[in-house]
Amino acid sequence: MKDPLLDAPLLDELMPWSVAPLRLGRSWIVAPDVRTLRARWDRLTKAEGDEREALFRSSRARTPASSVAALPGQRTGTGRFARECGPCPEPVRFAHGPFDEQWLIPDHRLIDSARPELWRVADEHQLFAVEQGYVPGAAGPALVVTAALPDGRSPAGRPGRILPLFRRPGGLEPNLAPGLPDLLGERYGQEVAAEDVLAWAVAAARPSPAGCRVPLPLDPGVWSSGVELGRRLTRIQLRGARGGERPRLPGGRRPYVRAPVPARPGTLSYDSAEETLALDTGRISPVPSEAWEFRVGGVRMLEQWFTHRTAPVEPGTLEATGPGAWPQEWTSELLELITVLALLAQREPERAALAEDARLTRTALREAGVLPVPESARRPASVLDHREEGPEGQFALL
Repeated sequence: MKDPLLDAPLLDELMPWSVAPLRLGRSWIVAPDVRTLRARWDRLTKAEGDEREALFRSSRARTPASSVAALPGQRTGTGRFARECGPCPEPVRFAHGPFDEQWLIPDHRLIDSARPELWRVADEHQLFAVEQGYVPGAAGPALVVTAALPDGRSPAGRPGRILPLFRRPGGLEPNLAPGLPDLLGERYGQEVAAEDVLAWAVAAARPSPAGCRVPLPLDPGVWSSGVELGRRLTRIQLRGARGGERPRLPGGRRPYVRAPVPARPGTLSYDSAEETLALDTGRISPVPSEAWEFRVGGVRMLEQWFTHRTAPVEPGTLEATGPGAWPQEWTSELLELITVLALLAQREPERAALAEDARLTRTALREAGVLPVPESARRPASVLDHREEGPEGQFALL
């Protein structure tokens, strides 16, 4: 029997402009806290000669002698880093894989492939959908959403794609296939905005070897309920960004610290009978089993979050510069992550049920002239009124 999803449109047919994951080139430019990044910068800029070269961790794309343009919207140096002696640029929020918000030094001289086209459209109106790399049989969402600039990496190490909601700054020019909003609006008897299409995709996207498939319903009622579900899922993932409320579990189910997290926890474990998460001698409960088991690409999210903060690093490197003890802010972020994963897991049965409906197929989209998508829609929009500083302080008009 033919899989009915095979004739469902791909996400990049509905949102045609997508960008490959960032390639950082050096891990020390990302950290869970701002203080660590500033300490690493200070250590690097105080070093000279061979020591600076070794700490920098040169690649084919970037060395201390590289001369590159500043990232759009960032006030950073454009001179060669070998001469850098100023303060650390203000770190920016950065989605380091799904459900892990960290911080990044936004200096183009330090990033092998920063995808400047994403930085040009990153503002208070933008949302980024991140398509996860396909892992056969793996549980978890195929698509996640963040307001922070994402690295686009999937937990299993497979490449995903980053799809901005808007093609221009200021929430202008939705990243939708030409003709799609009109077609859906006519089909469902209501105006369809870019946010509606994204919400539906968050709720309905299914993984496939070709990329996320997004089955579109024939029934207007199913569309409306799916969009509402997707909005809830998106609000949970945004954690209060874009004017929303921070996620909260009901009073009796909110996780609390029952025993303080030690200075340097080395293990993370879970007791399902007690609903307790243990960080060595630290204890957090109640933690629903659904939050502990929540996975993306087959990888348990709580374990990955913990590993990003406790994995051994090479002594003497910039990566080894970090907090002397577990910061309180990490505990607060962990409590919120538990809440986010628990709330998303509660909605999983509703999300799974959306696949069981008659669909608007790719064939129908082709007959309506929506597919194939024109190549121009797959390229970034031109930004003609934005001056950006190029290498060594020169300016370019884009």
